[in-house]
Amino acid sequence: MAPSDRAHPDNTPAPGFHVTPGGPARLIELADLTLTKVSVGPTDNNAYVVARGDGPVVLVDCAADPDRLTAVLAGRTVGVIVTTHRHPDHLRALGELAERTRARLVCGEPDRTAIEERTGTVQTGLWDGDRVRCGDLDLAVIGLVGHTPGSITLVVSPGTGPSHLLTGDAIFPGGLGRTSSPADFDSLFSDAAGKVFDRFPDPTVLHPGHGDSTTIGRERPHLDEWRRRGW
Repeated sequence: MAPSDRAHPDNTPAPGFHVTPGGPARLIELADLTLTKVSVGPTDNNAYVVARGDGPVVLVDCAADPDRLTAVLAGRTVGVIVTTHRHPDHLRALGELAERTRARLVCGEPDRTAIEERTGTVQTGLWDGDRVRCGDLDLAVIGLVGHTPGSITLVVSPGTGPSHLLTGDAIFPGGLGRTSSPADFDSLFSDAAGKVFDRFPDPTVLHPGHGDSTTIGRERPHLDEWRRRGW
């Protein structure tokens, strides 16, 4: 789940890409691919569709509203469905979309068994260094441990321009995702700092599992504050 009522510390505007439950999907046109963002379900979950040309697409987080997600796909072939983590609010439509699309299903390896048991699906577990390949799409996988043991982030890298990271519930505008213990927070902070903020430049866009998108440059100045407060 997302942090509740969490405002950005400096109140600066988000970089756009706002969607609302029941509202229209947002098409984000990148250099050589597209990223579609749509909000579904009672907890304002973001689902994403990554596409290049007319090839098969990657669908990320079948959280709810299978008919709505099917409409957003607009007849496109779904090659891969990615689930960013095992929490139930990100899984409600997974079984139905898996049945409709017959796509390959992937998730973070440490969350794989829980996702399979909750949805009756068969998943392929991925982790750091693995890639999601689908037609001409090639997305890197980053494991971020803490919100759940197997949370993953996908790296969408267009031919030119900044990368776009689909972060699930690991990183939000204004802070990290909820953790259940200080040790889990320390793990998530370490992974987010080392694998995301130390690796990607400021223009990189972060697209979370709930709410608005942000950029690494907008969040980077607040990392020390996040560490001190523990969320």
